[in-house]
Amino acid sequence: QVQLVESGGGLVQSGGSLRLSCVASGRTFSSYAMGWFRQAPGKEREFVAAISGYGITTYYADSVKGRFTISRDNAKNTVYLRMNSLKPEDTAVYYCSADGRGAWGASQSSYDYAYWGQGTQVTVSS
Repeated sequence: QVQLVESGGGLVQSGGSLRLSCVASGRTFSSYAMGWFRQAPGKEREFVAAISGYGITTYYADSVKGRFTISRDNAKNTVYLRMNSLKPEDTAVYYCSADGRGAWGASQSSYDYAYWGQGTQVTVSS
């Protein structure tokens, strides 16, 4: 069982930056691919970014490519999402997720992630 706790959300103006963090419990963090997903009001949850367990492979949604960066520190059991040049359409609840089969790869499908955090709100004002 893995528990995930996100932090770092908040209110920011358009063009601003935020860094989300997600701390995972457990001692085999490097065997988990980690993903960030988001859900805006009235919309389905969507993929944002993912990183493999050893940090070798990363994936990004087209809508955030070039603006967001996913990274991880396995010594701290933590995954980060650095968000730059934020836009109002980035407003959503952001969820951290873990897939225990992802040491070398990472899925972009929410169905492959068994563990989820409680979410952190990101609001970008225009």
